[in-house]
Amino acid sequence: MSTGLRVERDEKTGVAVVTLDRPAKHNAIDLDTAAELAATWREFRFDDTVRAVVVTGAGDKAFCTGIDRGAEVPQPTSPYSIDDPLVAIGPKANDLWKPVIAAVNGMACGGAFYLLGEAEFLLADERATFFDPHTTYGMVSAYESIAMAQRMPFGEVARMSLLGTAERISARRAYETGLVSEVTPDGGVLAAAVECARTVAGYPAGAVEGTVRAVWAAKEAARAQALAHAPHLIALGNLPPEQQADLFGARSSGGRGSGFRLR
Repeated sequence: MSTGLRVERDEKTGVAVVTLDRPAKHNAIDLDTAAELAATWREFRFDDTVRAVVVTGAGDKAFCTGIDRGAEVPQPTSPYSIDDPLVAIGPKANDLWKPVIAAVNGMACGGAFYLLGEAEFLLADERATFFDPHTTYGMVSAYESIAMAQRMPFGEVARMSLLGTAERISARRAYETGLVSEVTPDGGVLAAAVECARTVAGYPAGAVEGTVRAVWAAKEAARAQALAHAPHLIALGNLPPEQQADLFGARSSGGRGSGFRLR
């Protein structure tokens, strides 16, 4: 059984705290932890003692650094299918419409955005940083950039996604761009997030959950449409360079193949 996740419930206040508990791995998510996260969100759907949730990372180094690099995920050969174990780690992917608040301590990068993108709002420790390393390592940032495009101005998302590890966004800058709603003093982010959760959990559950659903409905169509393209973009981006050249007709014309013509 995975020990990568810690769940604490306070039935008196109606708040649950979900902690990614792999500090030695910078709270990277292995396959067992991914499955446990999905199961936890689904369990909360039926637990009326939980009315609001805080998600955070253990320790003070990282909130989450995405998928564990040691995870082995077999892939189908079809370019129209891709198995991504992080797709189902968020609350909305598991049909949970109770409010989820993220308490970001330390680094949040790459696959962490799967979780952050499905929280209602984010609080960050003053030492927190955000970045997306995909392009640096020759990978397409699809799900991550789509999630952040729902929360940040287009230019800020593009800058972070394209500059990779060269662009580290501070907690203060994240606040200025709207990614984060509050920056807390060092060590205070979890307490501040729990306090927000306690306030929300004290309100009638039907009104709260209906409001959560309404807020998400405002952007659901654009989000769903963008996510539908993500697997294909990742599959194409993961092809070896020679296959990309064949696909785009760039084999022998210095980068401008027969498939592209300027008019």
